[in-house]
Amino acid sequence: MSATSSEIHPDLLGAYANAHLLQLPEWAKFKNNFGWQSQIFSSQTAFAQVLFRSLPLGFSIAYLPKGPLGTDWSSLWSQIDQECRKRKAVFLQVEPDLNLPLPAEVESDFSQGFIREEQTLQPRRTALISLEPDEEDLLAAMKQKTRYNIRLAAKKGVVVRPTDDVIGFYGMMVTTGNRDDFAVHSLEYYQKVFDIFSPSGKCVLLSAYYQDVPVAYLMLFLTASRSWYFYGASDNRQRNLMPTYLLQWEAIRWAKAYGAKEYDLWGIPDADEEELEASFTDRSDGLWGVYRFKRGFGGKIVRTSPAFVKIFKPLLYKLYLKVRAGRMAE
Repeated sequence: MSATSSEIHPDLLGAYANAHLLQLPEWAKFKNNFGWQSQIFSSQTAFAQVLFRSLPLGFSIAYLPKGPLGTDWSSLWSQIDQECRKRKAVFLQVEPDLNLPLPAEVESDFSQGFIREEQTLQPRRTALISLEPDEEDLLAAMKQKTRYNIRLAAKKGVVVRPTDDVIGFYGMMVTTGNRDDFAVHSLEYYQKVFDIFSPSGKCVLLSAYYQDVPVAYLMLFLTASRSWYFYGASDNRQRNLMPTYLLQWEAIRWAKAYGAKEYDLWGIPDADEEELEASFTDRSDGLWGVYRFKRGFGGKIVRTSPAFVKIFKPLLYKLYLKVRAGRMAE
């Protein structure tokens, strides 16, 4: 069966408490504000939240991020296939919430009608920090320079506390984007995600202050035993005080106190560890620009699943790939 998220999603998630942020009902509600429509599909053993985005001439694309959940995913494909055809989807892209190597049964689930696509919309590689150790052990697992910078910031008078100042956060995101050359979402985007997730405690905005003036922000997401660092920003002032290091440490402590067992640093360059360590001092493009900072906090580097794509309109899919390649080359 299939149903809207408001009818079925919260109840189903009770059986899958460790679902990824992008499979939560709040994420669907959030994305509905930015051109996406959500649809829930479920069987006796599996569940998936699929996002659809309309294209010109009545076409659409279908995206299943960090799912499905449960087992025997093949029990969902006929339902999803039917909806995709109804919505004239050019393709369905599935990005499972799994790390490599993939279990054999997952490969089997995608053996009919799907092609493997190494290019994903979500980052392929990340660093996961286990929050099981105590705080002293978490600090000990960090790079020495990172520990030093955390303590320096605290010694110099930087303090961290929660805030609801999304406008201030956005302004600093613009500053950071201009400085580090990356795209920034709109104020409405950040305000919506905060307003939707924060009432249930699944999002907290933390700010580092120096002499009561904010100098850095971090937006943290939490659910059940997992937490994610999605967005961070810092001012051009007081960077010598290393406020972002203390801010990240306090976010880790916040997630641990909340009950999370894992802290996801969310996105590092898609390269093996040998290349990461050999190149991080020389490169600043893309995710390399943040890797030098993130690596200092330790964690296990993992590579996530590739995408699995089912193509419904082959010619339009080729056009999509051409447009995507052009944008990546810009």
